[in-house]
Amino acid sequence: MLKRIFRRMAVFLLIAAIGVGLWLYFIPPNLLRVGSGYAAKIVCSNVFIADRDVEDVLFNDVQALGNPLLRLMRVNVDRETQSVDAALFGRIAPSRAVYQPATGCAVVGDDSVIAHSDSHPMPAPESDVRFWPEGEKIEPDESLAAIISDAGLTGPGMRGVVVVKGGQIIAETYGDGFSSNTPLLGWSMTKTVNAAIIGRLVLEGRLSLDEKNLFPGWRDDRRALIRISDLMGMESGLAFNENYGTVADVTRMLFLEPDMARFVESLPLEEEIGSRFTYSSGTSVLLSKIWMDRIGNRDEALTYPWKAIFEPLGMRSAILEADAAGTFVGSSYMYATARDWAKFGMFLARDGVWDGQRLLPEGFVRQMHEANRSSGGRYSKMQTWLPRPDAGLPADAFVLSGHDGQNIFVIPSLDLAIVRLGLTPRSMGYEAIDLASAVVRQLGPE
Repeated sequence: MLKRIFRRMAVFLLIAAIGVGLWLYFIPPNLLRVGSGYAAKIVCSNVFIADRDVEDVLFNDVQALGNPLLRLMRVNVDRETQSVDAALFGRIAPSRAVYQPATGCAVVGDDSVIAHSDSHPMPAPESDVRFWPEGEKIEPDESLAAIISDAGLTGPGMRGVVVVKGGQIIAETYGDGFSSNTPLLGWSMTKTVNAAIIGRLVLEGRLSLDEKNLFPGWRDDRRALIRISDLMGMESGLAFNENYGTVADVTRMLFLEPDMARFVESLPLEEEIGSRFTYSSGTSVLLSKIWMDRIGNRDEALTYPWKAIFEPLGMRSAILEADAAGTFVGSSYMYATARDWAKFGMFLARDGVWDGQRLLPEGFVRQMHEANRSSGGRYSKMQTWLPRPDAGLPADAFVLSGHDGQNIFVIPSLDLAIVRLGLTPRSMGYEAIDLASAVVRQLGPE
């Protein structure tokens, strides 16, 4: 009798397991698809842009973050097609990311048409003995050596620290396996680069921060009143859930939606415009769509970041990645070496002027250290964060801040930019502002 019961239970459990397996295979939950999309995208970008080892990226950048689902992801890199496939156990909830030389990697759907541009990054010179930023030569300030060698200040998972003062690199250090030639992901520091691209168009008279009626689908409701400046200050009132721990708006946008801007454009207004600060990566993708549509010509739009910012600054390594629909992911996806990120920080510290040429409108950078209306002094009018008042930084300091410990501290009054890049989840309790404060104290007032 007991044998018969156990036999029936075993058959039932086998049928149930087969049913669950078929369900996961044919109708995978979005959470699994987000995980595989993340794995495919991160591996693709780090292999084809940063030229890193596949297994190193899978272990350290994908699986080591603690999420049990990510530990079960398997990837296949096809160097001939320059694509990466990822799936749970190698089969369930598959996702694919595809690389293009000028626009990086994009997670693609079954019917996606990948954006392509004939523009390619500037080749790095074989050797340039001139001083940075024109060349590669630097003269470190030994007074900062103890600070940048202090693991408590540079933080766990540090991959690169560069300090720029007076137009020169005065301190630099890298984590194991990384160097001044390694392109590193800035995550949300990309938002400020996207803002600077808009600033170039404003300077050229092709955009105004006061423009409304930004999308055809908004013209019959109150979203028509949203201005570009409201999007810049994260005060648009649009609904957007920025919770990375679930299948929220941000993870769906980044890893499930081939056309990210179309998804965000469809979201409703949930607050009065200007009444509440809501940090939103979707907002920055909308800003990308706005400036690209304003340029009009697709090829020109795809090459504009190079012509407007990267080429003038000599940011040879910079890659701003686009989604499968061809819209730059201005919220999250830019790779550049720590030295090239430092050039961008120096550019902002000098009020958007490079080599004597004004590239951003007067007053544009100032709005990066002016608080918006509703964040309580935490966020600026122009896609940057503001440091805590007790950090001891000058009043004009502002911060480019990205996921997992990416930061550039910009202090125009000191002609100073401090870059700290790494893989340091917030749960580790590290704050790069302590590094910035230590550097400022050591350098002293002007």
